This record gives sequence, C-alpha cells and structure tokens, in this order.
Amino acid sequence: MSDRGAPPAGAERGPGGHVPAYDEPDLLRDQFRQLLRYRWLIALGIVLGVLGGGWLGVRGADSYTATTEVTVRPLPIDSSSGEKTAPGEISMGSERRTALSTVVAERAARALHTDTGPQRLAADLQVTNPPETRMLRFAYTAPSPRTAARSANAFATAYLDNREKDATNRVTSMVSSYEKQRAPLLKERDRLAEEIASSGKQGALDGTLSAHSSVVNRIAEINGSISDLRAEDTTPGRVVTKATPPAAPAGPGLPLMLGLGAAVGVGLGLLAAWVRLVFDPAVRTPGDVVRALHAPVLGTLPHGRRGSGKRPERRSPSRSLLADGRLAEEYRSVAFRLAYDETFARRRRVLVVPPRGSIGTALAASVNLSASFAEMGKEVLLLEADLRTPSLTERLQQADGVQPGWARAPGHGTIGWPTGHRVPIDAGESGVFDLVPGHRVSKVPRALTSSAVTQLIGHADDRDSVLIVLAPAVLSYADAIALIDRVDCVLIVCDPREVRRDDLARVRELVVGAGGCVLGALLHAEGSGGEPKRRPAPSGPPAPPDRGGPAREGAALRVMVR
Repeated sequence: MSDRGAPPAGAERGPGGHVPAYDEPDLLRDQFRQLLRYRWLIALGIVLGVLGGGWLGVRGADSYTATTEVTVRPLPIDSSSGEKTAPGEISMGSERRTALSTVVAERAARALHTDTGPQRLAADLQVTNPPETRMLRFAYTAPSPRTAARSANAFATAYLDNREKDATNRVTSMVSSYEKQRAPLLKERDRLAEEIASSGKQGALDGTLSAHSSVVNRIAEINGSISDLRAEDTTPGRVVTKATPPAAPAGPGLPLMLGLGAAVGVGLGLLAAWVRLVFDPAVRTPGDVVRALHAPVLGTLPHGRRGSGKRPERRSPSRSLLADGRLAEEYRSVAFRLAYDETFARRRRVLVVPPRGSIGTALAASVNLSASFAEMGKEVLLLEADLRTPSLTERLQQADGVQPGWARAPGHGTIGWPTGHRVPIDAGESGVFDLVPGHRVSKVPRALTSSAVTQLIGHADDRDSVLIVLAPAVLSYADAIALIDRVDCVLIVCDPREVRRDDLARVRELVVGAGGCVLGALLHAEGSGGEPKRRPAPSGPPAPPDRGGPAREGAALRVMVR
C-alpha cells in the first residue's frame, strides 16, 4: 500500500538485520516527493518572483533609453604629464571615467538648461567601451523618449567639448612655457650681436660668434616646437551615431519579465523547500522510516476505522478494537508478511511497541495481529506487558466456555503477575486467542524480568505457537528493553507525522544493543488503526458475548477440539 518503494519483509538482510539502501533514482524520486510536501513555500516563491518580475516590467515600461556613439581621437599631449604621446596611444578606461565625471555632467546640465544636479543627472547615464574599439557609447535612460535622446546627445557633446578644451589648454600652456624659455635666449642673442658689432679684435670676435650661433640655434629649436604645437590638431573625436527618440520602452516587456520572475520564483521556492526539508527532523515518508530503522515498512494503516464508508453501528468495547474492512485486510497482510519472514519464523515472537507517546494504536495492532494469526490456525498468546496503564481486560470480550489453549500457567511467583491470569478472547470469525492481561504492580522491572515471564515467553517455542507482547513506548519507559533479550523481534508502530528521525534511530540503537532485531514498522495516521480515543473503563462487568452468530460458535468449538 503506502510502503511503496520500501524493501519487502522477506528481503535479504545484511549484518545486524540491515535492509539494503535505496538506489539513487529511488532516493531522488523520494526527495522530490518530499519537496512537494512544502508546496506553500514553492507557491510563495512563485508569487514573490511574479511580483518582482511585474514590478521590473512595469518600471521598465515607463523608461526609455537613447544611445549616442562617439569615436575618441588620440591627443598629441598626455593629459597627466603634459608631454607628447606616441601616435595612436590612448587609454579608453581613463576616457570612460572622464565621461562619467562631474565636470562633464555640469557641462551637460548647462546645455540642457535644467536645474537637476550634476550627480543626479549622471545617475541615469551609462558609458561603455565596446571591446577592441576607440568608441564610447553614451546610453541615457529617461521617462520620455525625447528627454532620453537630448540627454544622451548633450553628454556626448559635453564630453567632446571638455576633451577639446583640455587639449587646447594643454597646447596653450606648452606654448607659454616655450616662450618663457625663449625670452632670455632672445636677450642673450641681442647682447652677443652688440658685442660682435663693437669688437675689433679677431680672437675675441671668434668666441662671441660661436656663442651667438649656439643661442640662435636654441631659439630656432624652441620656435620650431612652438610652431608644431600650434599646428597640432586638437579635435577630440566625433559623433558617429546620434541619439534619436526611441520608439519602444527600454525594458524587455511585461510578459517576459513575468515569465522570468516565475522561473526565478520556482527556483527560490525549491531552494527554500530543500532548506526546510534538511532542517526538518520529522519523518515524512516511508523511505525515512526505512533509512532510520534499517528495516522495511510492513504496512500502512488506511485512514478511518471502517472500510465500507457507511456509518458504523454501535459496538461493544471488544469490537471497537477488532478492525474490519480495509483495515482488517491490512492487518492480515502484515501478519502474512511476518509469518514468511525468516527472522520471525525462527522464534515466532514479536514485541509490539511505539517509539514514544500513546500506546493506543500499538494496542489495537497487537489485538488485530493476534486475531490474524489465530485466523491462520496458530496458537496465539497476547501478553499485555503494559503494567502501568493496562486496559485489555475491560476492552476485550472473553470467550465463555473455552479454556486457554497452549498457554500453560507458570509456577507461582512472588510478584503476582503473570501468575494465574489466562483469559481466552473471542475474536469473532477469526477464532480465539489467549490473553495474559496486565495489571498494576508496585515493581514493574522486577515483574518483567521474573522467571515466570521467562517461562511464559518460552512457550512460543512450541509448534504453531505465536507470542505477541504489548509494551509501553520504548523511549518513555525501559519496560520494552527489559523484554527484548527474550522476545528478540520488535515491530515499531508509529505515526510518521508525529515521530522524529532521531527517535527512530535511537529506538533501533536500543533494540540492537539489547540483542534484538527490528522486524519492521507499521505506519498509521491520526484516525487510523481501529483505536478510538480512550474512555473511562466501565465499572460493571463486561458485556456478555453475542451468541447469535454460527460462525463465532464454530470458531470457539474448533479451539475446544484442539
């Protein structure tokens, strides 16, 4: 049923009764199914993604982007050192930063005649440099197409004007520097010329002529540098693509953004579900139970206590524990799987316990498994080892006129339990099984470890005998651990939604440490298992059995003949 994907009860077990782990595809499918349990997280991620995509789409629909492209021409003088640069040398990274500077933004603001501050105006500007080019692309985003085009062109023009002004200023500065260097040389040239004119000696004249010639040559070099600088082309570049008002908004469009937002939302939702799953200690699937117990899921009890879907008739307390319909068939299926399990077949005794909490469903499971084994022709003894809150005596119907079967009374003990307590139980059409009911004692551990209990458990070694022991929760009391060394096999009855993975792992450690083996797990949900909410036990004697059914009389007769 719901134990799909779990190894069967008769599967080959490894050391310590381990069941082989899932294959990787099974694990992936199991994890994906677990992720789908958090559909609200996935749905929340999709909603947030769609809202974010819609916001971006609407925001992009109200904005337009215009682009202007300019080519940058290398200038003859480096802006930092004031020296001539090599032909074709230019730093596009520096030019891009200059285009985004406040100086250029101030020029653009003056050209646009706007009161917006330079920094706020430049916030909507993007300047990029296509790889392997000397081109700058000015992209400006604005609420209207015309404003976007005017602003892009204004920034491009402001950048070129600023670059040209810088080049002109650098040329003027260099020319002024050369002229300052030339002024003293001109005075020196004039002085030497006067000396040559007034000198009459040939030797003195030769030295003056040599100095005059050197000064003249130096003046000529400076004049040549000045001429070269004044002849340099300081054109900063040119506009190759002028911005025009765009016809469509800049964004990718509302439908595309909604689709992208939904895709991103699915990813975020799955990530959130996975994180929630990783940190969730609860058992969510039968696979979690298998991996925690290293034992198979023998069955899952269906929801509801009735298989027919009709309104149930009012029943006696014993009939409320005995299942019918789909629920009874599930118990029979579990009993058959246990009967053909090699580990159980060697000892034919099983301890039915919950991990923690209420014993209600485990109680109903032990009663119905006893009835199922009795229906298979086994001599069944149900031992109620719950000595703290015993209740089976008041809740099960005795089979009047039928003596106990194979369960022989052990010798007298000192505790008073289980000495002298044997009750044949009428299981309806399934037959009759024997019950050793529990009752409150002052020393529970001493009673459970007594020789009388050991002798009683030993009767399961008889042929066609089955012993089912009901004990309190493993993690609540040590009663079950005290019985494991003699019962050996353990059946865990739990609700996957209420138990934690570390609880199941702890139960397995306790069972294996005490020398037992976990046969498997019986899963149930709230409202399943045939166990209603407990009510106060009736103060009067139990109701007399219904003798009207020939099938019940035949079952009792068969037990008496045996």
